[in-house]
Amino acid sequence: MQYRVIGLMSGSSLDGLDIVYTELEETGGKWSYEIKASTCVEYSDEWINKLRTSTDLNAYDYLLLHCAYGKFTAERVNDFIDENDLHHKVQLIVSHGHTVFHAPQSGMTAQIGDGATIAALTGINVVSDLRMMDVALGGQGAPIVPVGEKLLLNEFDYFLNLGGIANISANFLATSKTYIAFDVCPANRVLNLLANKEEKSYDDKGLIARTGLVNTALLTQLNNLDYYKKSFPKSLANDFGTNVIFPLIESTNLSAQDALRTYTEHIVQQIAYAINLVNDECLPAARAGTMVNKKMLVTGGGAFNDFLIERLSDSLKVFDIEVVVPDENLIKYKEALIMGLLGVLRWREEDTVMSSVTGASRNSIGGAVWIGQES
Repeated sequence: MQYRVIGLMSGSSLDGLDIVYTELEETGGKWSYEIKASTCVEYSDEWINKLRTSTDLNAYDYLLLHCAYGKFTAERVNDFIDENDLHHKVQLIVSHGHTVFHAPQSGMTAQIGDGATIAALTGINVVSDLRMMDVALGGQGAPIVPVGEKLLLNEFDYFLNLGGIANISANFLATSKTYIAFDVCPANRVLNLLANKEEKSYDDKGLIARTGLVNTALLTQLNNLDYYKKSFPKSLANDFGTNVIFPLIESTNLSAQDALRTYTEHIVQQIAYAINLVNDECLPAARAGTMVNKKMLVTGGGAFNDFLIERLSDSLKVFDIEVVVPDENLIKYKEALIMGLLGVLRWREEDTVMSSVTGASRNSIGGAVWIGQES
């Protein structure tokens, strides 16, 4: 069975709306994919400000933004369909939305971008609200990409997404009954804020960080934050980076170079700690040294940060892990691609979230369905 789908993703780094048109095919329980067209619609300064300050809105204005972002999303999808001659080809649109609130401990997560608005303005069926069912079942609602990694990219042992938040997945179903994934630490969201101090939107290839020095006192403070002492399953809200970590770094009055160098080291160390945690708690075969030459697929904007990847590769040699940076299309659009797959699984009424990842009471089929196509 083949599905022609548009997947949409907006991450916490606020770099833009990722749009992917993919053909997904399932044959005998095995899935394959081909990315046929893709783009990232950069946010204007106005939209960046709206999304960045969305947590400050009252309920009425928040819901207005929810609908307005749905309209914005639909218009960008219609443009994408026009530009790539996809009329009458797209069967389903799957929108992750943009996460504003994430408080699974209180049974709540919220992604703006009204699915009904997208369906109405595109005339195409839509799946949205992919996280809420898992949260309602007591889960973290994150990460949700591991199902897609398992079905589409099963040749890798670890997956690392270096987006606004760094999250990791361990794919050792051959030696463990569980598939483990969790948020590691804020990544590009904090790095970008630090680069802004040098009037840069981001630290291109990590060139600024490369010139700095690690501040041991700050690194120790960062590594001692309570979140890192928790075991998985666990997930992070965007404001952990903006309201906790960034002010902590700012309080030290370090230069942008030293702040970026120190925070890069923090990301690398937390990823190494995360791998050690997974191996120690879940993978006795790995501890025994029977699993060698493991591969980690690294995607997300941070994969273009050469300095971060160099430091990560060096740090993970002790685990015998090879860091693999794929082609640019997969780096940029893996999450949008997987959103497309999750929407198809929802349409097929198959599990989209694994409880071993999120801590929910059971696996679940997540997503709200909006029928945009006329009957």
